[in-house]
Amino acid sequence: MNRLAEETSPYLLQHASNPVHWYPWSDDAFADARTRNVPVLLSVGYSACHWCHVMAHECFENADIAEQMNRDFVCIKVDREERPDIDSLYMEAVQLTTGQGGWPMTVFLTPEGVPFYCGTYFPPDDRYGRPGFPRVMSALTEAWINSRSEIEERGAAVLEGLRKSESMPLGPGEITQEVFLNAAQTIASRMDAYHGGLNSAPKFPMPAVLEVLLCAGACYGDSNSLALVERTLQRMALGGIYDQVGGGFHRYSTDDIWLVPHFEKMLYDNAQLALLYMRTWQVTKNPFYQGVAEETLAYISREMMDENGGFYSSQDADSDGKEGSYYIWSYEEVASTLLPDEMAVFASFYDISSTGNWEGHCIPRVVKPLEEVAAEFELTLEQTADLLEDARQKLYLKRARRSKPGLDDKVIACWNSLAIVAFAEAGRVFQQADHLNIACNAGNFVLNHMTRRDNNGRLRLWRTWRNGLARHEAVLEDYGALAIALAALFQATGSAHWLASAHDLCDTLLSCFAAPGGGFYTTASDAESLLVRPIEWQDNAVPGGCSLAAEALLITAELTGNSLFKHAAENTLRKATEMVEKYPTAFGRMLSVVHSACTGKTTVIVVPGNEPTEAAQLLNAAWAHYIPTRCIAMVNEDTQGTLASSLIDGKTAIGGRAAAYVCKDQTCSAPVTTASELEVLLANR
Repeated sequence: MNRLAEETSPYLLQHASNPVHWYPWSDDAFADARTRNVPVLLSVGYSACHWCHVMAHECFENADIAEQMNRDFVCIKVDREERPDIDSLYMEAVQLTTGQGGWPMTVFLTPEGVPFYCGTYFPPDDRYGRPGFPRVMSALTEAWINSRSEIEERGAAVLEGLRKSESMPLGPGEITQEVFLNAAQTIASRMDAYHGGLNSAPKFPMPAVLEVLLCAGACYGDSNSLALVERTLQRMALGGIYDQVGGGFHRYSTDDIWLVPHFEKMLYDNAQLALLYMRTWQVTKNPFYQGVAEETLAYISREMMDENGGFYSSQDADSDGKEGSYYIWSYEEVASTLLPDEMAVFASFYDISSTGNWEGHCIPRVVKPLEEVAAEFELTLEQTADLLEDARQKLYLKRARRSKPGLDDKVIACWNSLAIVAFAEAGRVFQQADHLNIACNAGNFVLNHMTRRDNNGRLRLWRTWRNGLARHEAVLEDYGALAIALAALFQATGSAHWLASAHDLCDTLLSCFAAPGGGFYTTASDAESLLVRPIEWQDNAVPGGCSLAAEALLITAELTGNSLFKHAAENTLRKATEMVEKYPTAFGRMLSVVHSACTGKTTVIVVPGNEPTEAAQLLNAAWAHYIPTRCIAMVNEDTQGTLASSLIDGKTAIGGRAAAYVCKDQTCSAPVTTASELEVLLANR
């Protein structure tokens, strides 16, 4: 076992028995490189990454290749999910020097950490148009010994490129509806109108980008944008990217039609997609979207939840070294599991055939409407649905006996926060107490196990937790996402301690992460110093840190009245406007925050009366419809010292009856006491 055996990351532990003398990222590793006068070989990946497993098996488990690595380099292994700051910095170097990126990421560094040669996956010998890893290492070792000045010049050029990319002049621009609407139109023009999704294969779900189109459709009457969202969500949920047997979405589709995915399942995808399907149900009231949202949440709670309340990170693509083997079926295996009548209906509905739909195997996908299958077998819709559900359960139990994909059971603050929001909102929108309880338990878990107070009394956050150990300083996205999640829990429950903690996190954002003139650094001011202190503007599969920080500050400012929070959020948005207008598909979450800032929050204040059911009915009405700028506050003794005085002053029950007030731009409506009256008020906002 090498030094990784002492780590908590499942990805690092996967490499603990490699013959490579891996270090985790540490000062000791770079000190060793300086002492030995050799370069550093940095390998970055994550546990659900298929090609990371391939390179590990082909190279890092190969004794001869490992001997070369140990002899000529100091080798460092990093879990990108634990250290997104390291991953982001060196991925920028990879993209600057090669024009592309991906994982596994392989970067050769000087003992000072400066990158001079970058790549991703390398095979054990020359293949796929790529040089073999031993040949790459030999060439770099020879250059290190005989052409050091060239390596230093190359490293200096890469470092200069990194510094320029991080100091890119931005804005300032205006935060306007035109920015949002023009961006939505640009996004719509790039969508696949038939199969859904952006452009062609590979296709990623991109929920933040779809949320922009949903908002344009629901709030501005853009029927084309709404149709594109619906087409995408339907095709995804009916395709192979969605696990038709067990629920939940895989990472992305390798083709245009959402049939063949890369089979890993990520918490951040499923949390954001469950929320998007729920919100699309709010707009359309189509039960299909509610069904997908509920199934996805059920998958998360069943397979991705720690007994202590936190959520796990991911499930692997591979089982027994084969990608997707857990999820694909042969015709014979399905037929041997189901009764003949079940088999006939299931095969017709889910595209199960003797020839298969992928490399001779079957990836279940929906290819016919339920009505057509019911008519084909002379069944009612209810009979057909019940038969299919029974068949799915049988196949799920059959599949559970297979060798399961690896589970990355570390808890990540940011990703848990995305899931908390999904469960909290779904609990209110679908009026499901179980969802809300799950959200509250997860919120308590993060606050109890992953936060602390520093010497200045500031609320600080750990990035990860596993097996009772919290580790690694949280980065910007963790603080922003958790503040949003805690604000969501406050709105869903009315308990002021959630909002108080969200306020404390926003205080930490301003004191430890704020950049001069707007925006926020990825790392705190007292965090480990890297080559460059980056600012994460762009949204990726996980929303960017600046987007999450700005959103958290806007929501918390609205609820607490803190003007400093609102000012910092608006400065960030102004600085990003130029980039948002040029590259809208790369700033989906930021665009939603722009819309919220330029439109203003619609805040619903509910004051309980003598009858608890009256307040509950008003809250249900407040949550019923899609209002992306909505905030909800319950006024009670618990919230008196936390909510903004402007939200509390003058707000009373009416004649002992619960009352609701709708406020926007410091102006509040007259109180209403019935759900129908509140719905009318919200419809006019």
